Amino acid sequence: MKDAFGLPQSLLVLGGTSEIALATARRLIARRTRTVWLAGRPSPGLDEAAGQLRGLGAEVRTVAFDALDPAAHEDALGKVFTEGDVDLVLLAFGTLGDQAHDERDPRAAVRVAQTNYTGAVSAGLVCAGALQAQGHGSLVVLSSVAGERARRANFIYGSSKAGLDAFAQGLGDALHGTGVHVMVVRPGFVRTRMTAGLPEAPLATTPEAVAAAVELGLRRRAETVWVPGALRVVMSALRHLPRGVFRRLPV
Repeated sequence: MKDAFGLPQSLLVLGGTSEIALATARRLIARRTRTVWLAGRPSPGLDEAAGQLRGLGAEVRTVAFDALDPAAHEDALGKVFTEGDVDLVLLAFGTLGDQAHDERDPRAAVRVAQTNYTGAVSAGLVCAGALQAQGHGSLVVLSSVAGERARRANFIYGSSKAGLDAFAQGLGDALHGTGVHVMVVRPGFVRTRMTAGLPEAPLATTPEAVAAAVELGLRRRAETVWVPGALRVVMSALRHLPRGVFRRLPV
């Protein structure tokens, strides 16, 4: 069960090799988390991540999970909840894609959308139902500021995150009063493997900073978290710019 500050004893990570998710897991293990499930495609990377968290004192298990296989989500994730209550589900999988390539290859663009949105809808609903059945828990969804307004430079990725963000907000409304808490996290540019080689955006952040914001959001039982917090003001301004002006910005 979560403690008085909202921090979990048990954690299920969807996207078990995500650098942001693993930074969050490390931070929560240092507080009180003792049981961690890492869900992802079986790989040496997933096994290595599990081993690192075990070294911090947590009981860690892995579960085979593929965002692109929604038909298997209920069975794969349902087995986790049969092992005991899960205090926190962290939905952290996603793919950036390659905008220039994906514009020329619709199938690649669809893969981005299916991973970031369709897969998240499926896994999110499965976990939300299980959390509601147990009567408590939090679902933290890693969204992105890219979903606030589609940019020419990454509108395929941005549109998928916009869909995810709207879904998570609606799910939070649907679960209000059930004992299940949904928190949407909107990071800006995060320095990870996924963004390696890309020009760094203003207000860039780190996985560790996102993890700290997640912890604080859980303690406050927040519904939306911006990382860094200044992006809330920046994106509010950008969202309301006339389209003609927005098109001329170097974003």
